[in-house]
Amino acid sequence: MDFTVASMLALDGVTNGALYALLAMAIVLVFAVTRVLFIAQGEFVVFGAMSLAQLSSDKLPSTVWLLGVLLVAAILQELLVGIRERKPNRRLALSISRLAVVPLIVIAITWVSVPLRPPLEMKALLSLALVAPMGPLLYRLVYRSLATASVLTLLIVSVGVHFVLVGLGLVLFGPEGYRTPAFIDTSWDIAGVPVSGQAILVIVATSALIGGLFWLFTFTFRGMALRAVAINELGARIVGLSAQRAGETSFMLAAVIGALSGILIASSTTIYYDTGFLIGLKGFVAAVFAGLASFPGALAGAIAVGLIESFGSFWSSALKDSIVFAAVIPILLWRSVFFGVAEEH
Repeated sequence: MDFTVASMLALDGVTNGALYALLAMAIVLVFAVTRVLFIAQGEFVVFGAMSLAQLSSDKLPSTVWLLGVLLVAAILQELLVGIRERKPNRRLALSISRLAVVPLIVIAITWVSVPLRPPLEMKALLSLALVAPMGPLLYRLVYRSLATASVLTLLIVSVGVHFVLVGLGLVLFGPEGYRTPAFIDTSWDIAGVPVSGQAILVIVATSALIGGLFWLFTFTFRGMALRAVAINELGARIVGLSAQRAGETSFMLAAVIGALSGILIASSTTIYYDTGFLIGLKGFVAAVFAGLASFPGALAGAIAVGLIESFGSFWSSALKDSIVFAAVIPILLWRSVFFGVAEEH
């Protein structure tokens, strides 16, 4: 292996690591706020990529129907809860309207935009807008009533959610693979190493999103509320912060991050209905590097995962995924020795 090959592998590893960093931070965020190990994070990647691929073919994306199904189920759940708790009709109607207004607007805009054939950038924004409301709807449907459940119970439920979403993906998108056009279809030769514009876009977009998350958690009330709920949920409730709203916000951010990852990766990788599981697991491995508690640690772990995968594929392409997942074993042993075992309270 010479310097040129090593540089190419390192660039590929950093590019993939940037995508894994997004997923790892989403997993850490959701776990910190809701104690949910969200196994289905990779499905948001698939939904974002599939939406953009179908929009690029001037078709109405199947995620429109998926979002509609989730919305109808959430409205029915809200009605049942309202009837059981005997909520006033006006309060129940207001709650349902708040739940439905954003998804309905997004569905309507997408429906009108498809015949107009908007540019690729607009289609990417539509894809993000379609996937983003799925996070809060999933939280309402599945996790809101399990807020006090144990981490193990939430993990088992997350596995079930993953299989349901994969099955829905097969029904809606079919077994064939999808790819999207590249946003930047040029490349440059830097010191003998070819650098694609798409790789630069991935790194820049990841850096911008990380900066945006830092700004959100540091300078905005909603971000500081999320941090407060993550640190001490009981204390946050005492001072009037809503744990439910924090959970919905964390799932919305996870959906946006996952969809953005799918949009960025779909031009270089064929995406199938079940691709999200493998990608999500690599993000989970990166999150484990950080102990599911640190955003900088998740970023460092993701870059390490990307580099391990890239150099591992050079030595043994068939075993690259096994090498990545095997790397989590020494990390778990190291954390168990030096950090001990944290018990759930």
